Amino acid sequence: MFKKKKKPENEIEIVDLDEEDAQEDIHTVIEFVGVCKKYSQGENDFYALKDASFSINEGEMVVILGPSGAGKSTLLNLLGGMDSASGGQILFDGSDLTTFSDNQLTHYRAQNVGVVFQFYNLIPTLTAYENVALMRDIKDNTLDPAKALEAVGLKEHMHQFPSQMSGGEQQRTSIARAVAKNPRLLLCDEPTGALDTGTGKEVLKLLQEMCRDKKRTVVMVTHNSLFADIADTVIRVKNGGIESIVHNEDPKDANEVNW
Repeated sequence: MFKKKKKPENEIEIVDLDEEDAQEDIHTVIEFVGVCKKYSQGENDFYALKDASFSINEGEMVVILGPSGAGKSTLLNLLGGMDSASGGQILFDGSDLTTFSDNQLTHYRAQNVGVVFQFYNLIPTLTAYENVALMRDIKDNTLDPAKALEAVGLKEHMHQFPSQMSGGEQQRTSIARAVAKNPRLLLCDEPTGALDTGTGKEVLKLLQEMCRDKKRTVVMVTHNSLFADIADTVIRVKNGGIESIVHNEDPKDANEVNW
């Protein structure tokens, strides 16, 4: 088993994978094979995503870049099992999500996926602590809500309601909730969009730690090309298609990013 290390007081302790899993070689956790997402508008068909193929390894930080309307959010929703593909295969550990029933997709989302939404999606009648603690009702092996909130700088705000917090504080609560779920796949939609530079760097450092030290997989959708510097893989999306895939052999540390 892993030896416990003494951590700084404000650092979140993320539960390690089983020793046997940690010693295995990194493997492909998600693979898109010719994936399409089609919408019908009257007699016309519109492709939000067309013939997308790529793979994501366990423990990678992946940044999906592209302008508004390029298909980034569609990709994120398909990765998270929150939308269904019109064609192709979406493989998670070799199982095809496109063949899953609604109950199977619900189980997949509950057990494997954490999401940081652009618009927070907090429950207004619950405090920040209670919003994060909800993850305990969804799955086992979650993290301490108080430590998750402390890690994103909200130690003094954990008993406040969303209406008592700023937009940035609500975003940090959303991030703490997703991290506390301890998911294998963490999906982030513009996670630093409402944050100042200092807090944004702290959030990026936390996400990078999950990848490098704990072998979790983080996929971040953003229009900010500077974030490509910290990614292991950069997927550029344009007009509903994959424009390029670049693997970064020497990604920067999150605290080196300026924006």
